[in-house]
Amino acid sequence: MASTSTSTSPGTNSDSASSHPSTPATSTPASSQPPSPTLSKLSLQDVSEEARAEAAKLKAEANKAFVSHEFNRAADLYSQAIEKNPLDATLWCNRAYTRIKLEEHGYGLADATTAIELDPKYAKAYYRRATCYLQTLKYKQAIADFKKLLTLEPQNQLVRMQLDSTQKILRKVEFEKAIEMEEEKSPVERCFEIIAEGGCEVDKTYAGPVLPQNEDGKYKITAEFVRDMIQWFKDGKTIPRRYVWEIVLGAHSHFVQEESLVNVDIEDGMTIDVIGDVHGQYYDYLHLLSLTGEPNEKHALLMNGDLVDRGSWSIEVIITALAFKWLYPKRMYINRGNHESKEMNRTYGFEGEAKHKFGEQTYKLFAHIFTEMPLATLVSATKPPVGSTKNVILSPEGRKRYFVVHGGLFSKDGVTLDDVRQIRRIGQQPGQEGLMCVLLWTDPQELPGRGPSKRGVGIAFGPDVTKRWCEANGVTGVIRSHEVRQDGYSIEHNGLCTTVFSAPNYVDQAGNKGAFIRIDAAGSQQYTQFEAQPHPPMKPMAYASGGLASLLM
Repeated sequence: MASTSTSTSPGTNSDSASSHPSTPATSTPASSQPPSPTLSKLSLQDVSEEARAEAAKLKAEANKAFVSHEFNRAADLYSQAIEKNPLDATLWCNRAYTRIKLEEHGYGLADATTAIELDPKYAKAYYRRATCYLQTLKYKQAIADFKKLLTLEPQNQLVRMQLDSTQKILRKVEFEKAIEMEEEKSPVERCFEIIAEGGCEVDKTYAGPVLPQNEDGKYKITAEFVRDMIQWFKDGKTIPRRYVWEIVLGAHSHFVQEESLVNVDIEDGMTIDVIGDVHGQYYDYLHLLSLTGEPNEKHALLMNGDLVDRGSWSIEVIITALAFKWLYPKRMYINRGNHESKEMNRTYGFEGEAKHKFGEQTYKLFAHIFTEMPLATLVSATKPPVGSTKNVILSPEGRKRYFVVHGGLFSKDGVTLDDVRQIRRIGQQPGQEGLMCVLLWTDPQELPGRGPSKRGVGIAFGPDVTKRWCEANGVTGVIRSHEVRQDGYSIEHNGLCTTVFSAPNYVDQAGNKGAFIRIDAAGSQQYTQFEAQPHPPMKPMAYASGGLASLLM
């Protein structure tokens, strides 16, 4: 993606609690279906001078909205302009770029393709389409568009570098597929072996927080160490690789005992906070923890996936979360997101960051632990609901309960909670189809039924789909993440589907708030919003594959 202006995170402390639904920060599907036989038969004479002038005016307004990072408004204005003048390739291309900013790569792909059909020599349209292909992990198609672009602009060194980076990613993907059957030992086993062989000792010059040991020499985790480590990270310092391995292996010992669907009962006097995407924004994550509080006997945290990638402190985020998992295994829960996967990590920065900070074996260990994370959590109240229960879907026991999952619901009816519980996940990647894929990738839509994904992966599910599933499974509502919401959260599908997103001012440019949801023993919900915090001068995607950072933001 071509570079755009970015804003630094605002340093405001104006946190607020709210129980009012916000406006979903999603744009509508393309209002003109691209491409169509009717469109291809049109000529310039079919578009009046008046229509072209109106389209140009709308385009100017859309451009201003885009520069102001009002991407939803920009998409709507470009759509209006396309209605006036569907033969202007720049309108389709500009809307494609806006779709990319909204992470609607399926829609962006369609718009860029239409721009190319209208103008086969439109270099920027090939660039937009290559971006969409890359974002949806279709590397061969992205390479083909980069090559076409270089025939149009042979001196474009940025594109040449991005082509080279994409080719390297493709070669790596193919190499990994070739050798994955040869690797018999899991990274967990290999790390234990290296430790036993004395190959991962703590450097004697290390002067940071000390991970305590039992009398037998085995490491243990304490709240004091975690707090000291958090401050150490905040000061820009790092801990020994051995400590990282011990923390990951400590969390591993608990993840492998959990099913793919974890049951969490909220006992009387207890609360649980559901946290959405954090995406490596460590300084915002620390501020979030100051609002939620640490896990303790009466308070649990549930992180709903996408802890890593994009932000440049993903290592610090995931180590902190896993340390809490090791310390409080029944009060710290972590669902897997679509970014806890090899395919996304190799493109969006986490693989590069992990290898840069702690080496190849550490990245392999993280990649494996991601596959051990549960896919969803069923959060169940233990006390009767407060107030009227008219039109409220309750469990068979007459209690509220919530299905918390990163993406959303399924491509077919009839999927049960037990079906989710029985998914074989450990050692598996989400892929682009199947139950695991849809759990991590799907999005809600306003229209009834199911539709194609605006992302190009997974599907979109409507309010009727959500209602049928909740009624069939005795679930009060679905809580999911996976998408930016300008207010940090939004309540959709007549209250049955809530999106929560916890990375404020996402990638330093979205301008959104973050939020989390607190649920008590009666199943009542409270929403807390928070603003982005200042962070050290490192841009998002700092560890992405060479030359691709600007393309992917």
